[in-house]
Amino acid sequence: MQAVVTLIADPTTSVLDADAAQAVRSALTGLGAEVSKPDWLAPAAACDFAFEGLAPEQAEAAARQALGGLPVDVVAQPRAARRKRLLIADMESTIIQQEMLDELGDYVGLKEHIAGITARAMNGEIDFKGAVHERVALLKGLPERVLDEVWTRAELMPGAAALVATMRANGAVCVLVSGGFRCFTRRVRDWVGFDEDRGNELEVMDGVLTGRALEPILDKTSKLDSLMEYAGARRIPVTETLAVGDGANDLPMLLAAGLGVAYHAKPAVAAEARARIDHGDLTALLYAQGYRAGEIVGTK
Repeated sequence: MQAVVTLIADPTTSVLDADAAQAVRSALTGLGAEVSKPDWLAPAAACDFAFEGLAPEQAEAAARQALGGLPVDVVAQPRAARRKRLLIADMESTIIQQEMLDELGDYVGLKEHIAGITARAMNGEIDFKGAVHERVALLKGLPERVLDEVWTRAELMPGAAALVATMRANGAVCVLVSGGFRCFTRRVRDWVGFDEDRGNELEVMDGVLTGRALEPILDKTSKLDSLMEYAGARRIPVTETLAVGDGANDLPMLLAAGLGVAYHAKPAVAAEARARIDHGDLTALLYAQGYRAGEIVGTK
């Protein structure tokens, strides 16, 4: 069969059961599709149905309707090139839970104000480059040591380490590409095990932040360019690439990748991305590639 639909639940819940899987299968067959029996990738967490006779978009819509609001993610895609050889990942609110500029805003008493600018930029309401410069300007005069202090607040997103470790163990290249700053991307790269990282640079003089971000600013075009550059340099077809992010500056790379996943994304991004994960953790990206629970590194 030429396509597959994957049902994925938060692994800490048990909402995905045989009844839910059967409801989806019945919905697909009711539309005239030929559908396999459920192939459970992880008990109560993820299962596949191979199918043909429907477009992936039709299968996804039918599956979501059959689930009736159950907190289960649905990813439908062609079976060919399902396992990806290149991962391009956003950092903030994707691989880590924090937005680090928002956290730095705490040190100048402007966290809520800066977070508001961040939210508008991530939902595509204001220009991303302008938002970077506006927020960084508010940090002028902070001592450089604050960067080390705020780093202690960083927390990994559940499943982040398993995602990168499993893909690298299976030969994939994993790159962190962030509109945030390299003082943090370097640390996340080493913490999680990414092959490389890209990000913006804060200007520091005499141990103090100047309130300037150095040009060029890595933005949505830069993220898309990174996807294409890494794929081209390694002769990886775009169909064999995976991109994940949550903000408007991630959307071009999500739309270009073989599998582009809006992860717990801002509404404008979730509405446009071809695949989205609203409920599961980052191991959902492994199940979407057909990995089984026993193949996921670091979860045994």
